Amino acid sequence: MKARELNNLGMPKGPATRLMLETIGRAGLSREQVRQLVPRLLANPACFRDDPMLGQVARELSGGGPSDSYRLDAKAPLRVWGRVGQDFDQPSLDQMENARRLPVSVAAAMMPDAHVGYGLPIGGVLAVRHAVIPYAVGVDIACRVKLSVLDLPPDTLDSESGRERLTRAIETETAFGIGAAFKNRRSHQVLDEDWSVSPITAQLKDKAWSQLGTSGSGNHFVEFGTLTIEQTDVQDQLGLPPGTYLALLSHSGSRRAGAAVCEHYSRLAMDLHPNLPRQLRHLAWLGLDTQPGQEYWAAMNLMGQYASANHACIHHHIARHLGAHVLADVENHHNFAWLETHDLGQGPQPYIVHRKGATPAGRGALGVIPGSMVDPAYVVRGRGGQGSIDSASHGAGRLMSRTAARNTLRWSNVRDILRQRGVTLLSAGIDEAPGVYKDIRRVMSLQSDLVTPIARFDPRLVKMAPEGEKAED
Repeated sequence: MKARELNNLGMPKGPATRLMLETIGRAGLSREQVRQLVPRLLANPACFRDDPMLGQVARELSGGGPSDSYRLDAKAPLRVWGRVGQDFDQPSLDQMENARRLPVSVAAAMMPDAHVGYGLPIGGVLAVRHAVIPYAVGVDIACRVKLSVLDLPPDTLDSESGRERLTRAIETETAFGIGAAFKNRRSHQVLDEDWSVSPITAQLKDKAWSQLGTSGSGNHFVEFGTLTIEQTDVQDQLGLPPGTYLALLSHSGSRRAGAAVCEHYSRLAMDLHPNLPRQLRHLAWLGLDTQPGQEYWAAMNLMGQYASANHACIHHHIARHLGAHVLADVENHHNFAWLETHDLGQGPQPYIVHRKGATPAGRGALGVIPGSMVDPAYVVRGRGGQGSIDSASHGAGRLMSRTAARNTLRWSNVRDILRQRGVTLLSAGIDEAPGVYKDIRRVMSLQSDLVTPIARFDPRLVKMAPEGEKAED
């Protein structure tokens, strides 16, 4: 059965036809069965609203169900870390205000690294009931940061021969850029997972394999630096006594495959909610009791595994290249939706918690929060701060748009800053210069109730996508 045949039977073009085609495929209906059902459905869709097979189509035909009644005057509670006009701008706050008006929203939080994104701001946290919002997860699904402490002396970074050795390791074992891929492909058990969970992941498995272990563009990086541990109790978390160590830090996500998953299911979610106001369009959701919702959820989790595999490959191959052993590692991710239990005013209940440019920070959870190419990153221990939905910032957050950075910043100024901070930059775009980011020290001070820093990483040798690459983040 094709869309044109349904339209000839009177089914309106658009979401109703799309849903009916999905129902036909899921239920295995014959053409004759469809020809008998559609006229009855169109004549009185209200009678089919609770039908387990046709209910979703019926609700679309009759003007939407409970999720389409758009209680835009209702607002879920919102907690904000930072001040508008000082730590983030009004449009970022407006995006959070819109997000908490959704019928599915239960609670929201805004981290101090917040800046404008699509739908939900970067630094936005949103807990919802029985639904997932593709754009509240983001384009680079499961983007993450991974830190590995190596058993090489930290003064390797101080000599020219040492820096050359580390540079060769990065440039041999990583690849940057939108089309970055390895001719000699990496191997990882993520390739043995079921990539047929969605038509998008099935189509892109080979592309994903070719990009396994690459870092993309935009704000993604691989860098060496020193990790300083001063607290004696950190040995319980990292297994390392106080001291200074050589460490490897990376930031990247799910590459083209993750972006394609976001693009497909975001469009589908918007098609399924055509009556959403324009300012809420990018917050369209998928019910987790629907086929599209289940497909997206499975694809998102697969992209989480794939993004983690990218970092595992980068760190494994660089360590092997150097003949080094990993003493400890920490990894945490953002741009994801988690099924978690929280007490958000009605007792402990399960919710879907979206963290777009925010990271889990439940009590005792370890994570890494980076600053910029010259500013420190912090290894942190979560405190589960009240109202944060167990979250913290994922970084410093941008002060300046990419366009503004390209128009106003010059490498001559940036080189002076790099020299003063003792940082060797192998490649990057001017839109990733230190001045485009907020002061990570202020961001950390604003969220002192959310995380406790337990170690500090200072970048010394940094590689990002070369100048001229379009950002993927």
